[in-house]
Amino acid sequence: MTLDLAKGEAAEPAFRRKSRFARVPVLEFDDGRTLVESGAILLYLAEGTRFIPQDPFLRAEMLGWLFFEQADLQKPIAVPRVCHLRGLAASMADDIARFHKEGHAALEKLEQWLAPRSWLVGDGYTLADLALSCYVSLADQGGYDMARYPAIRAWTERVAAQPGWVPLLPGE
Repeated sequence: MTLDLAKGEAAEPAFRRKSRFARVPVLEFDDGRTLVESGAILLYLAEGTRFIPQDPFLRAEMLGWLFFEQADLQKPIAVPRVCHLRGLAASMADDIARFHKEGHAALEKLEQWLAPRSWLVGDGYTLADLALSCYVSLADQGGYDMARYPAIRAWTERVAAQPGWVPLLPGE
């Protein structure tokens, strides 16, 4: 099911029965159960695959990056992007500036981590790379100058070069 978030379809009672937080994404199973929150959905889908390290330390490090994405990256990147896409950038300029300050601080941490590395965890592509790259790869649509982050740009290119990778949005 696809929702028109701009029309408030996520707040409709039928959707709220599927998503206790009234937001996307939601993974619905054949038996009617639903799983909410992107991190939980990703972990469920990746269980038993090469995307979750077997080593307990590396697995915990991968989880740390998933938590960082939710706490430090997602909102400061997503909100300015939505404002720009909906033509609200001028009226939301003060909020966008605040989000950019927070977002640049998080992006700088990510840049410093990636500068000497190819991947976030260990020596290979993991669920952490997939999860963080989604919003980071769209940051420029929210007014972020991603030329400031050459290691991040190289990393998002490595992620996009992974077998089976599909862009989040058509045409990306």
